[in-house]
Amino acid sequence: MGMLASLLSGLASGETVAAVRRARTAAIVYALAALAALCGLGFLVGAGYIWAAGRYGSLAAALGFGIGFLVIAGLVLLIHRLMSGARARREARRRNADMKAIGITAALAVLPTLLKGKGGLGVVLGPAVALAAYAIYRENTKPGDDGPDGRESQ
Repeated sequence: MGMLASLLSGLASGETVAAVRRARTAAIVYALAALAALCGLGFLVGAGYIWAAGRYGSLAAALGFGIGFLVIAGLVLLIHRLMSGARARREARRRNADMKAIGITAALAVLPTLLKGKGGLGVVLGPAVALAAYAIYRENTKPGDDGPDGRESQ
């Protein structure tokens, strides 16, 4: 309820309108600066081409600039691919850690209720023993190991 009250008081005092106005102004300024930077880069590329064309000829300069930009594009795509793979692995690890934390929290939250119920300790120990047995099984079974009958275990 306190959050709603602070939001309403912020709207009433005009702070929210001022913050939105500042954000809009900043976005416009950054967009104009980015546009000017892109124009500057375009003129620098043009100047480089003019210099290379005067020194090496028009055809050689055009080929050099074309190959150079293709190499840059390839490097950008390669770096993006490497970084996205690392990011996906990092997010998967974080998701697994979050799911473990949620599971532990849920188990601890329901534990007193289970212990007070009719089954008591048996209700809690049954699944815990099954989970421990499964963990031991998974630890001792590695992918690619051959079973006793010569087939790959799964």
